[in-house]
Amino acid sequence: MKTSRIAFLTIHLLICLLSLPSSSSSSRVPGFLYTRTTERCTPRYWSGRREAWPRMVPETSTVTNVFGSRVYERYRSDLTLVEATMRNDEEDNPFAGLLKEGTAALLNSYAREGFPYRPWQVKTLVIQALVSEAAASSQANQFSFANHACS
Repeated sequence: MKTSRIAFLTIHLLICLLSLPSSSSSSRVPGFLYTRTTERCTPRYWSGRREAWPRMVPETSTVTNVFGSRVYERYRSDLTLVEATMRNDEEDNPFAGLLKEGTAALLNSYAREGFPYRPWQVKTLVIQALVSEAAASSQANQFSFANHACS
């Protein structure tokens, strides 16, 4: 009984090892056997810098330069786009969620053919949603839906 269990585990381990791909992929992180390749349009994807950002919106661009002076009232003047995609305070702050999802939507509008929003629409909708927490939360949810659907 013990010998058959050891044989089973040995065969299972051998099958697992043989099923691993032999060549390394550039999208993999060293040290990890599995990485997600889905969600190519989410803020998390863009903050990971797995793909070159569109030339129209470099990572070092500030939020105020990209979305306009109206966002200056809600966000730091030196906040960059890559920092906006890395935010983790969107559950307590709907304006942070709006910025995070809006930035990803803007990047997707430039980089993903068929994305439902055009760049000018994303910018306009972000500015319009700054009027209240309810508007910011609602627009952030719409951007999030589009970002996750595009993956």
